[in-house]
Amino acid sequence: TSMKELLKTVLSEGKKVAATPANKNVAISHAFFAEKLQGDEDVVIIEYGESAPGDVANFSKTTHPNRAVITGVAPAHLDHYPDLNAAAEDIFSVAEFVEPSRVYVNANSSYAEKRIQEEFLTYSDKNALGWEVRDITVAIEGVSFTMKQGKNVMKLRSGLLGRHQVGPLAFVAAIAKEIGLTNEQIEQGIAKTKPFEHRMQARQTNGAWILDDTYNGNIEGMKAGLALLKELPAKKKVYVTPGLVDQGVETEAVHVELGRSIAKAGVDKVVLMKNSATSFIENGLRELEYSGKLEIIDDPLNFYMNIEHFVAAGDVVLMQNDWTDNYN
Repeated sequence: TSMKELLKTVLSEGKKVAATPANKNVAISHAFFAEKLQGDEDVVIIEYGESAPGDVANFSKTTHPNRAVITGVAPAHLDHYPDLNAAAEDIFSVAEFVEPSRVYVNANSSYAEKRIQEEFLTYSDKNALGWEVRDITVAIEGVSFTMKQGKNVMKLRSGLLGRHQVGPLAFVAAIAKEIGLTNEQIEQGIAKTKPFEHRMQARQTNGAWILDDTYNGNIEGMKAGLALLKELPAKKKVYVTPGLVDQGVETEAVHVELGRSIAKAGVDKVVLMKNSATSFIENGLRELEYSGKLEIIDDPLNFYMNIEHFVAAGDVVLMQNDWTDNYN
């Protein structure tokens, strides 16, 4: 969803663009979206949301893409896939319907990187489609970086938070250049990008920064958020999560890994929402001898509704993922 919105924002600086709305990413959503197309669009962007084997191939057969962006592979929806490899096969099946040189893969995703074919193009926080990425600056206000290809240079600044945003932003800039936008249009478009609702969205309360990253989630996104928390200056760093849903056979391994990642981030306080995954996160924290404060909450709603009472000026609080009532 974030990649789709970035493409729409930047490409709209020079092209007529239509994109599927919000996170509407299944067949019925694609059908409603198609009804509204006018036929004179320069670019049509369709988000595919895999949830069961065969989904991505079926979406491809229906919508006939001529470019494909694979934003990553991580444990998700594994209640419907036997394992992560099956989910990856489904995601990468889009490459069967697109010229290999027009398949773009996020090389910062360790699971996706393993499946990159020689003909595919890649993007990361180091390069994107032949452009070199350099001079990255990360702050609570956003990220900035430079892209260089030969003598061509773009200086880009975005309101998105975290080093992990640089790769997607760089890709969007590179693809925009490829389809005819000017440097000025690209720089203007990137400047308009900002966090989407509940996706690393920052707000201040009582002098503390709250980073709201509670929309859905996977272990790669959790680790990226923790990397940002580690990098940001703060009087006290607090990490809040219920864990991840739909992890299937990977549930224990993913949450132990999450616990280890939290410990490595050096946060001062960890707040966990009590559920079936809590003990696995605790195991990961213990493995790396986490020495900060750990609090387990039985009433998540009360905590989130009154978070201003739990923070002080100078704190940075990262809240990741949501755990709806239909999960135990």
